[in-house]
Amino acid sequence: MDLIRISKAQLAYGTHPLLDNADAVIESGERVCIVGRNGAGKSTLLKVLDGQVILDDGEINQVGSLKISRLEQDPPKGASGTVFDYVAQGMPEIANLLIDFHHVSTQLQTDCTDQLLNKLERLSNKLEAADGWRFDSRIQLVLTQLELTPDAKLESLSGGWLRKVALARALVSEPDLLLLDEPTNHLDMTSVMWLEQFLKEFKGGIVFISHDRAFIRAVATRILDLDRGKLISYPGDYATYLEQKAHDLKVEETQNALFDKRLAEEEAWIRQGVKARRTRNEGRVRELKQLRNERKQRVEQVGKTDFNIETADRSGKLVFEAKHLNHAFKDKVIADDFSTLVMRGDRIGLVGPNGIGKTTLLKLLFGDLKADSGEIKQGVNLEFAYFDQYREKLDEEATVQDNVAEGKQEVMMGGRSRHVLGYLQDFLFPPARARTPVKALSGGEKNRLLLAKLFLKPSNILVLDEPTNDLDIETLELLEDIINQYQGTVLIVSHDREFIDNTCSSVWAFEGNGKVTDIVGGYSDYEAYTNYLAEQHKELQKQPVKKVEKTEPTPVKSNNKANKLSYKLKLELEQLPNKMEQLEAELEKQQERVSHEDFFKQDSDITAKELNHLAQLESDLEAAFERWEELEELKNQ
Repeated sequence: MDLIRISKAQLAYGTHPLLDNADAVIESGERVCIVGRNGAGKSTLLKVLDGQVILDDGEINQVGSLKISRLEQDPPKGASGTVFDYVAQGMPEIANLLIDFHHVSTQLQTDCTDQLLNKLERLSNKLEAADGWRFDSRIQLVLTQLELTPDAKLESLSGGWLRKVALARALVSEPDLLLLDEPTNHLDMTSVMWLEQFLKEFKGGIVFISHDRAFIRAVATRILDLDRGKLISYPGDYATYLEQKAHDLKVEETQNALFDKRLAEEEAWIRQGVKARRTRNEGRVRELKQLRNERKQRVEQVGKTDFNIETADRSGKLVFEAKHLNHAFKDKVIADDFSTLVMRGDRIGLVGPNGIGKTTLLKLLFGDLKADSGEIKQGVNLEFAYFDQYREKLDEEATVQDNVAEGKQEVMMGGRSRHVLGYLQDFLFPPARARTPVKALSGGEKNRLLLAKLFLKPSNILVLDEPTNDLDIETLELLEDIINQYQGTVLIVSHDREFIDNTCSSVWAFEGNGKVTDIVGGYSDYEAYTNYLAEQHKELQKQPVKKVEKTEPTPVKSNNKANKLSYKLKLELEQLPNKMEQLEAELEKQQERVSHEDFFKQDSDITAKELNHLAQLESDLEAAFERWEELEELKNQ
């Protein structure tokens, strides 16, 4: 069933057409991803679907009383109250009941009065009658999965957390059509994968914008390509779209080349001398005028970003060495006996939940923070270039060119002087856009500007903290190529699984309580490793546990009432520490084997055997420790 139909849509901002005679249909049950360059008008198209932006011309028709919920690209401004209140307002038909019940429940925790209890009972009955518990459960589920605290005040939250609150509100509302603008921004990988499953189970229609290619592959059932004002539908998955889009662009280039050749021939004919003018065909002249008009109206393909990183002299071979690093912030452990060695040329991806301490650990390594204990050694000749996820290095009031050139007309790149406007065009900022204030830019444009500023700084260590947010996919892929050509060391904090896979040679996985696991390979290698371990653990859980037969000491008549260990048990107790040390050493070697970069390139039978051995060693060590505790307790009775 069609939910919304757009016909011959026209929309322009100034002289820039966003929609040019565009057509599209959104159907119930499908999940449509809108793709296109930054500034193409993707977010504006969502606003058109939501009725927030009116077309200059054309029609938009929707079925009946269509319920639409939209997540905007920017976090909500001026919102107040608690997280629960704001999210519940996504369901206006029952919001007041849910909010009142939640407030009274919270009050009862500190002030349990008969009046409040009676009020709670009345609200409970009303919720029961309105099927409100289903909505309450939905809110609690979404808040939990997005790691949101129900009673947190909106005024105290950062932009990233506010955006998660807005996402929660959009998800709980159960609309007919869900519009999501970059829903994975500020979500950790666990939350992203939960969101993927949530959207797959959603019964209505979904239209979303995303730069996360793994997310698009997992969720989208159709791609809607917005290119130079035209909307082209590509049924099927993202891989099919990429193949068909490349083919379409090639066909367009061929057709344009043939058209230009014909136009050039006709122009040469019309410019011929007096003899040609006496005999020229008036119909041919009219056709030439039509060709000229068509060529004038052609919208060329948008240019590609073209940038390079300014590199400094090579750093020393050793970049960082950390030994037995310990650090905590308030109650949260950031590093617990963390040791690592970072060498020149390493490409490391830092992955883990939001707020777990990835950025803090980097600051410890850089010397910006002092660790509670442990040793950090930095190499020589280190030159940092730091991409900040919060864009703190941009002056919102200054123009684009002043942010890059600091009021000058020239910038230095590769030892040569370049005009700042020419340099910015490499990052798709035309001169008019380069003279606008930063506060007028979209999120993707701000990220491109930050890259333009960053890449002018000579460096041999590139630190990228959430660099993929708001970048269009083409720029993202070019950034991957640049990183892979970079001669220095790269440290990347990102929740983009495909970006980590395409740029990193090892992963630091933050697993909580200061534990950081170092895995050779990208995120897929880490995921494969953890999945193998989880499967092996399940298999071991299914197997019957071998019970250790307890040898009871032979009763001996004695005036001493305390139980004594037999000679056999004493001998077993004495030997257990050595046995545990041997198991620990063997376990450490086995862990190194399965963490090797070529481990998963082996035949699956070999890897399964090695992982089984790893799981068995872990089980044997645990059993030995339990037996040692048992004998120690018996000895001390």
